[in-house]
Amino acid sequence: MPVETDVLVIGCGIAGAMTALRLAQDRQREVLVITRTATPKESNTRYAQGGIVGRGDEDSADLLAGDILAAGAGLSLPSAVRILAEEGPRLVQRLLVDKGDVPFDRDASGELSCTREGGHSVPRVLHVGDATGLAIQRALIARLRERPNVTLCTNSTAVDLITSSHHARNPLSIYQPITCHGAYVLDREEGVVLPFLARATVLATGGLGRIYRHTTNPEGARGDGLAMAYRAGARVVNAEYIQFHPTTLAVPGADNFLISEAVRGEGGRLFTPDGRHFMDQYAPHWGDLAPRDVVARAIHHEMISHGYPRVFLDLASYMDGNHIRKRFPTIYATCLKAGIDITAEPIPVVPAAHYFCGGVLVNEWGRSTIKGLYAVGEVSCTGVHGANRLASTSLLEGMVWGDRAGRDVAARDDLQQVAEEEVPPWEEVGDSGLADPVLVYRDRRTIQNIMWYYVGLARSTRRLARALRDLNHLWETIDSFYRATRLSDDMIGLRNMAHAAWVVTRSAWHNRHSRGAHYREDAQEADFASLYDSDPQGASPLDEPWV
Repeated sequence: MPVETDVLVIGCGIAGAMTALRLAQDRQREVLVITRTATPKESNTRYAQGGIVGRGDEDSADLLAGDILAAGAGLSLPSAVRILAEEGPRLVQRLLVDKGDVPFDRDASGELSCTREGGHSVPRVLHVGDATGLAIQRALIARLRERPNVTLCTNSTAVDLITSSHHARNPLSIYQPITCHGAYVLDREEGVVLPFLARATVLATGGLGRIYRHTTNPEGARGDGLAMAYRAGARVVNAEYIQFHPTTLAVPGADNFLISEAVRGEGGRLFTPDGRHFMDQYAPHWGDLAPRDVVARAIHHEMISHGYPRVFLDLASYMDGNHIRKRFPTIYATCLKAGIDITAEPIPVVPAAHYFCGGVLVNEWGRSTIKGLYAVGEVSCTGVHGANRLASTSLLEGMVWGDRAGRDVAARDDLQQVAEEEVPPWEEVGDSGLADPVLVYRDRRTIQNIMWYYVGLARSTRRLARALRDLNHLWETIDSFYRATRLSDDMIGLRNMAHAAWVVTRSAWHNRHSRGAHYREDAQEADFASLYDSDPQGASPLDEPWV
């Protein structure tokens, strides 16, 4: 039997939780929040170390907007940036600070402690040590559990969106505008797929960092939401803009643990293995606090040019050891476990895939190009981040557009529940048992290697052409594999990874201009100084669905 609700929210990080909390204010409206993990606290949000943008001293919406636009390399949508700059800090103050749920760090006088990160002109980033996202996630989930009209459903993986054009029993529905009526969802414990029917569906599935070999993202960041929306026919834009975080821990077994940008914000500096400070060479104005794409490419250039396996981030020379342990307790403990005492020695670091700046195109209220389908957080593209995200604006964007999407859904009366008999039950195709985990692992690794070497920090026509050929061939194998085996979370993830990787690569292939996080070695603008002055027409959205 189908599961029916008023609003289905897929994902429960900061964006999904904010959407549900806003909708929960209407006690007559039922909200169902699903997550593929065993606990709703597990999401991209919980791994956000650095912080969330507030309103610093001598700060203003104009100043914040200017910094976002500068980081976005000429591709940020000014109207969306204005919304974020004006509404974001107010929401943070009202919902996270004034309510007292999030224990942000404070100075000796009791005032909120703000730090400055790369690309910011003033200190404005609020933090809870180096585990800000975890603190926010805990507070939001606790509030959701208090709402009687919100149901949290764990161990539930969305398989595909239910749309009128693809799943309606009436064949003439294909001529009507695409409308989303919910999603097919796998109950991971029971192993069955059920239709979850809703008047409005909100994608809040996070990013796609796991399509890369090296990433700061958790296991669930497989591009699930992007792939589902793209298959359904939603417009996807700016998919080539993958932000690589410049500093992740480079020791065996560390799995690219994120070394927060706040470490450089607090005075840390980057050096080559032979002790040469190099960032002033690449970004004379910003130095070590340059936007992430510039820092990541500078490190990459140093590594490639000189054969360095890593570079080093030195904080110990610029901050007292006790202060380091207090300010960065998680980083300190994790590095110490890996054999690095950051109070006494520099941290070995390399870049890694971190944030997806593109996504499902949405308007100022989170509406996608499919009726009844919203997208919020990293899976969406609001236009705020442009070609490169400003540090610590991801949580802020998730809050603002989650709140806005909730308000918009609540105000609409044109979204109707589809009749149960109009949606067919899920048909299990594969009958050969569960997929061989060795084959799943090898296919996943193949995707990650293709993306890392050919569609990574530095791209070229030849590399992208090779990536497209390899991914097209791999897709045939994975699609056959998917259809022959019994459905599982691993197979859903593998299929979505292949699809998301193809979307990113095809978009990168179409865009022959270097801009922000998309760097083409064979583009005329392929130099550091020109990346923020090149022709804004260089961005080529990928519009046609891949089916």
